[in-house]
Amino acid sequence: MAPIQHLTHRTPQVTADELLAGFHPSHRFGEVSFDSYRPDPSQPSQSEAVQRLRDFAAGIGSGSAGGLFGRIFGARRPAAKAGIYLDGGFGVGKTHLLASLWHAAPGPKAFGTFVEYTNLVGALSFRKTVEVLSGYKLVCIDEFELDDPGDTVLMSRLMRELSDAGVKLAATSNTLPGSLGDGRFAAVDFQREIQVLADQFDVARIDGEDYRHRGLPQAPEPIGDAELEEYATSRYGDRTLAVDDFAELVRHLSSVHPSRYRQLLDGIDVLVLHNVHTITEQSLALRFVVLADRLYDKDVPIVASGAPFSELFTQEMLAGGYMKKYFRAVSRLTALAREGQKGEVLL
Repeated sequence: MAPIQHLTHRTPQVTADELLAGFHPSHRFGEVSFDSYRPDPSQPSQSEAVQRLRDFAAGIGSGSAGGLFGRIFGARRPAAKAGIYLDGGFGVGKTHLLASLWHAAPGPKAFGTFVEYTNLVGALSFRKTVEVLSGYKLVCIDEFELDDPGDTVLMSRLMRELSDAGVKLAATSNTLPGSLGDGRFAAVDFQREIQVLADQFDVARIDGEDYRHRGLPQAPEPIGDAELEEYATSRYGDRTLAVDDFAELVRHLSSVHPSRYRQLLDGIDVLVLHNVHTITEQSLALRFVVLADRLYDKDVPIVASGAPFSELFTQEMLAGGYMKKYFRAVSRLTALAREGQKGEVLL
């Protein structure tokens, strides 16, 4: 049996190069391509989006859209825009297509969520982040968010400086399942918030079935705390388990920069949590949201006792400005718990 680990005993130290090395699609999108995307024949915008992204990928790093000779002699065709934004509801394959673009493009290139880029700036500083990413050919931003005005301004400024440096940009929004909020995050919202960059982005609309109406998956019944570890080791004895008390883990996250949560989970196959309970402090709740995203990226099943993940956040949090973050975390943690405790395959 593999030795049991404890996340609360880990404080990863990560270099800038190690942080940047993590900016690639998660393993669930590690081998996707435009060819593996299956457009819905009844939704022609999906096939159109694939072709537009293929064309966008073909123009990355070609130097055909600008440069010294282009400015001196002029271009016969309009310069390609700096960015492309994938606009559509939940479940139409935006992340699949964004990852396919990343795989198709020449490097150096980066792929990360909106939150990962803001955390990168926090870890490296804004100027260092600009300096490093300005040498990239493509920067992909998945799940662009509008719930924090400060972060939105930060990302708009970062994108503007990268665009000025000739970096191509691609982004998606973070629409969630369930009847949450007042509708999807649409192109008009994205373009309004990035202000001076808006006219440099093409919008690829992707229509399709809106999975929001399916609601969130039902959380599995928590396991009794007395039998939790025995259950986990009997089911996953040949895999590396991280066994932690939930309250201690939540406190520990405050001492680890969110940009290091990916490394915090290195080598962990299954997370076992004792006594899950409702988080009442927003700063701690937002850190746990980041951990939930990294767990989901790595497809780490969860076995837990205590409250179900549907009760992880207060009702005030679920109705407040960060509601989309919290509902996303509940959805993802619930899926991981269903995988860990019911053996359901995570899609």
